[in-house]
Amino acid sequence: MGGPGDRFETTDWASILRTRTPDDDERREAMGRMIAQYWKPIYCYLRRQGFGNEEAKDLAQGFFHEVVLGRELVQKADSAKGRFRSFLLVSLGHYVANVRRAGASPRRRPPGGVIPVEAIESFEIPDRGCDMTPEAAFNYEWAATLLEQVLEQVECDCRDRGQQTHWEVFRLRVVKPIMEDSEPPAITEVCAQAGVADLARASNMIVTVKRRFRAVLAQHVRRLVASEADVEAEMRELTAILSESGAGF
Repeated sequence: MGGPGDRFETTDWASILRTRTPDDDERREAMGRMIAQYWKPIYCYLRRQGFGNEEAKDLAQGFFHEVVLGRELVQKADSAKGRFRSFLLVSLGHYVANVRRAGASPRRRPPGGVIPVEAIESFEIPDRGCDMTPEAAFNYEWAATLLEQVLEQVECDCRDRGQQTHWEVFRLRVVKPIMEDSEPPAITEVCAQAGVADLARASNMIVTVKRRFRAVLAQHVRRLVASEADVEAEMRELTAILSESGAGF
């Protein structure tokens, strides 16, 4: 498969187990991957809990620093008890309740931060998340982050296979309308933009990339669950989350 690598690796139970290794470098890498996967969903949850932009960013940093790292939350996770993101969401709810019980508190952002400053400073809650419940906003941003990783891998695979035009047709006809919440352009318009003369050939390109997309998505989902039997259920839930937000494939 073209273009696999750590940059595409979704947070999974194997990665979570690597956060428990005695090897410092491997542990830091695994923890960094987990933080990269979940800080945006956590931030969106906090915004929908009523916290302002800067306060939500401080609290997201604080949650990772105080709970995930400070209380070794990841070490307590158990695949036999369900999905990691559900475990994380429950812990986040407890954290918010504790923050509110404590009332006004000093900034919780640790020195230097846990989440890379350049990433978190420029991020804002997506428009689709503004009207959601905190839990729905968390799940939507988790699904959107996963979708972004899958699309990145599919694009890389197409490039490695010499199918750049396949990807461009798929991007124009499928990806761009979903991301922009707009109607898909006519296939004739897509062909004109991508430089494809044959409409049937363009349609076949879309089918080919959709097939690849589903295979890569299943590969990523497989990493998230404890058993093969859970893959289909997780795929259905992911599809439902994206469909409810209007961003479904």
